[in-house]
Amino acid sequence: MSGFGRFRLLQLVIDAGIVALAWFLAFELRFDHGLPVYYDTLLRRTILLVVAIKVAVFLLFGFHRRWWRYVSVHDMWSAARGVIAASLVADVTVYFVSPVHNVRLPRSIAVMDLLITLALIAGARLLVRTVIERPRGGVVARGREVIVVGAGDAGRTVVGEMQRSRMLRYTPIGFVDDDPAKRNIRINGVRVLGTTEELPRIVREFAPDELLIAIPSASGDTRRRVVEAAQAARVPVKTLPGLYELITGDVQLAQIRPVQVEDVLGREQVEVDMRQIGSYLAGHTVLVTGAGGSIGSELCRQIARMEPARLILVDNAETALFEIERELVSEREFTAAIPKLVDVKNQKALRREVFEKYKPTIVFHAAAYKHVPLMETHPLESVRNNVVATRVVAELAAAAEVERFVLISTDKAVNPKTVMGQSKALCEWIVESFGHRRDVKTRFVAVRFGNVLNSSGSVIPTFRKQIEKGGPVTVTTPEMTRYFMTIPEAVSLVVQAGAIGGRGQIFVLDMGEPVRILDLACNMIRLSGKEPRLPADDRTTPNDVAVKFVGARPGEKLHEELWSETEAVGATEHPKIMRLSRPPVDAAWLAEQLQELERLADDGDTLEVVAKLGSIVRGPKWETVPAAGTESAPSREEADRSSGYGEPPWTPTGSSPA
Repeated sequence: MSGFGRFRLLQLVIDAGIVALAWFLAFELRFDHGLPVYYDTLLRRTILLVVAIKVAVFLLFGFHRRWWRYVSVHDMWSAARGVIAASLVADVTVYFVSPVHNVRLPRSIAVMDLLITLALIAGARLLVRTVIERPRGGVVARGREVIVVGAGDAGRTVVGEMQRSRMLRYTPIGFVDDDPAKRNIRINGVRVLGTTEELPRIVREFAPDELLIAIPSASGDTRRRVVEAAQAARVPVKTLPGLYELITGDVQLAQIRPVQVEDVLGREQVEVDMRQIGSYLAGHTVLVTGAGGSIGSELCRQIARMEPARLILVDNAETALFEIERELVSEREFTAAIPKLVDVKNQKALRREVFEKYKPTIVFHAAAYKHVPLMETHPLESVRNNVVATRVVAELAAAAEVERFVLISTDKAVNPKTVMGQSKALCEWIVESFGHRRDVKTRFVAVRFGNVLNSSGSVIPTFRKQIEKGGPVTVTTPEMTRYFMTIPEAVSLVVQAGAIGGRGQIFVLDMGEPVRILDLACNMIRLSGKEPRLPADDRTTPNDVAVKFVGARPGEKLHEELWSETEAVGATEHPKIMRLSRPPVDAAWLAEQLQELERLADDGDTLEVVAKLGSIVRGPKWETVPAAGTESAPSREEADRSSGYGEPPWTPTGSSPA
């Protein structure tokens, strides 16, 4: 018999004994001067029957499936329901079976039996948990002494786990919480020592071996205060993951990790309307291009949780596509993921292998080249993979009449000075052009945001590697700033923007306040347990990591923008998503310019492509709206012809419309 089987059998035997004892006590307590003979006979003839009935009902209510050492309030309510049901069945059976002639079960005995059984069942379970979780080791602490920041549900869970498991070698010596009502109270036997403002004093007074931030929803400012207090006292600090990492909602000690730079950036947690998101993704066939990339793979993870009918993963990078497909199927048990190794620039393959075969209804277009310096030296690939691919996917989506098309854009598309930024600006125009076509049923939108932390090629992994090597950490200039957001945050808002919808809309995510790259580097160095040494610092210690200024790269801005002066910003139903308003680009002019740009890219003329790309972005032709009363409104057919609505707005050289 397995260990769990022995425990289950033991629990059932104890429950059976409790039932028999409660039945006996109910009879004994009912009569002050001893049991009458006929009731004594009733007791002896029914006790085994009652035990059998109640234990059978307990089994039906799953009593045997709960370990008493982990009993919770929810388990207690379940036990109460089981005891009430078992007592009713047993009492009714004894009453009508009437094993003693003309002797019925008194109602008072039935009520007393119910109350005694309930008290003993609950008490036995609480006693077992209390004995197992009792403090051990007397006054001497075992393992590392920890102060837990946050006396909420997560903090209580973590402390309870520390107290239960001796192998963890942790001893919680106090809580820190900003709720004044919790001050000096004890939770799980551990006292709340004060607030986060008092942390420097608390750390000096109690000298813990470690601080643990147990507030998944804590803001960056709160985490930063804790980290600063810990660093001043040279005490290591760890944290539970943020809300976006706690996918299952379960808090476990295995999830504790060192504080990372994204934890202290000062951003508030972003909330999304999961019901609204689920309503437009659940049961649909969703296509994600660039599924193996940083944004694309997180899109796949979050969309998979919304239970789509199928999730089509498109990428031309074999390894990245394999890894995200394996993660979804093997680790997340989402078996409706279908990987397609297809180049999104290949219109025929994409149409045949994806759109005609699987008929997606929602498209998230995340495939793009994004590394600015690399695109400066490879402008042809930037045009092909960003501009041409967006046109191809948009045309196929419109022809297939998918419901929604969401483009992942970037803040580098605002007043772009680089090839990559200019190519993404054209991608936004393409989406706007399709969105304003009256013959297209698809709702086209684009979502623009700044840098995401820990994406491939971002400064975070670069700085981390440089710190591990001992420096120097290379920063462009002291003044340079960037907007930052975590990948899960950005993707959740992208999916939310898709739910908001619109036709030809450009949405911008609220990225918070821009962060100085120098501050980011210094924070990362301090979190590694070392101190940054700037070029102006004369001191040198073994614990220093040098910071070196290397200057901005070609086309790189000191400060990124989320919108330009010609774009108006309005609110949406979500506080972290804004809607841009600007004149639409003339569709016929855009079709002509893109056709010429694609021809130059096909010819491999790098200089001409760069010149053409810059001229298009610098001098767009906006659609003009006639003044009221100056001329009659054109017919639907005339408007379609004049703006390119009647046919796909452009046809690349050597190919036909989708």
